[in-house]
Amino acid sequence: MGEILKAYIVPHPPIIIPSIGKGEEKAISSTIESYHEIGKEIKELAPEVIIVTTPHGPTYTDYIHISPGKKLKGSFKNFGAPNETMEFESESNLIDSIIEASNQLGIDAGYEGAQEDLDHGAMIPLYFITRYYTDFTLVRISIAGLPLEQLYNFGYCIQKVVSDYNKNVVFVASGDLSHRLLESGPYGFAPEGPLFDRTLADIIKEVDFKKLISIDQELCYKAGECGLRSFVIMAGALNGLNVNSKILSYEGTFGVGYMVAELTIDGQDLSRDLFSFFEFKNLSEVEATKKCEDAYVKLARESLEYYVKTGLVLDPPGHLPPDMISQRKGVFVSIKKHGNLRGCIGTISPAYGNVAEEIIYNAISAGTRDPRFNPVKKSELKDLLYSVDVLEEPEPISSIDELDVVRYGVIVTSGSRRGLLLPNLEQVDTPDQQVEIALYKAGISKDEPYKMERFEVIRHN
Repeated sequence: MGEILKAYIVPHPPIIIPSIGKGEEKAISSTIESYHEIGKEIKELAPEVIIVTTPHGPTYTDYIHISPGKKLKGSFKNFGAPNETMEFESESNLIDSIIEASNQLGIDAGYEGAQEDLDHGAMIPLYFITRYYTDFTLVRISIAGLPLEQLYNFGYCIQKVVSDYNKNVVFVASGDLSHRLLESGPYGFAPEGPLFDRTLADIIKEVDFKKLISIDQELCYKAGECGLRSFVIMAGALNGLNVNSKILSYEGTFGVGYMVAELTIDGQDLSRDLFSFFEFKNLSEVEATKKCEDAYVKLARESLEYYVKTGLVLDPPGHLPPDMISQRKGVFVSIKKHGNLRGCIGTISPAYGNVAEEIIYNAISAGTRDPRFNPVKKSELKDLLYSVDVLEEPEPISSIDELDVVRYGVIVTSGSRRGLLLPNLEQVDTPDQQVEIALYKAGISKDEPYKMERFEVIRHN
């Protein structure tokens, strides 16, 4: 039986490497001292595996990339130090088990995608660790654009797999804090920069992972943060455990927040089991929604579930409302998972015999053919919520002033290119935004001539 012995939050400034900093690294001496302290601790812990999460590996919106291959290697050649190289054995069996466990939970993870060398987010902590300890294999995991709750759940998959494995692990979450602490910094100054760093430091001091997951996303964006998603995966790996924390150092000398922290595990604490809390909350929400869904939403859900489970297209069931059988209209089916879009496909004009068939085929397409997402897996079905928009006949408009983002959707057309945006969408607050997004979807430049139409929908959710 394996266990996670300890976890660390570390920054990754390339300038901290002497052959890169050439003396400038002395300005972040506290960070360097903390790194050496970590190296000595890890030598004493003697883990057989080190897991590193990094924001700078191959990164995808809805897919977690884990570095493949028997050997993982890299160098600092991109930072002017080509002779600084490293190479590690990969812990392939552990990786395979992590991938299997996460996929069973409906979280896509694997080896597919870009096959890059180790990035600086992984190499910088490894540079200091290997000054003291080298008898370990490595797992490098990249962050993804998934909701923070799902990244936390992925981290919990890691914990469960490690507990069934035969080797002990140290978890290293690599990531800087804000990049907007000083005007002289890489991205200038924003007042949200220092606020984010203080907020994150307080969260780690309190070991409040619920606050970590619910941190204000606008604050994160304006602060130009780097490592949050890496830290969330680490937090998930410590789910349900009694964790004590200590911040070893914090510096913002170069306009970027560098925090080093250690998280020590002291047995279990079921009051900190956020994974079970999220599972119950999401299940309750989905079950409550199912009880309220009308015939349109129910048909969308049953169509995708039937297709994912059997590979077959559902025949329209009997006893549907007459309008679903007699009318032909365009239909859009939207799918959400944990509050985030999971797929949306539709038809501006009717393509099938009636509204029911539009729903059936567009629900299948939304779940399996939206190019922005991987196809929905069977394990995800229990987490999905659906909405169905039935489009009314579009009408031409001559001015953007005739739009209302809550009431009307918009269609833009230039030649054979056509883009649509539904009404009443989150984070679409103005007609200008609405048209801009529709133009982008159609591949139409703002400077090209185009026509606009508006339409209303009957929304079922």
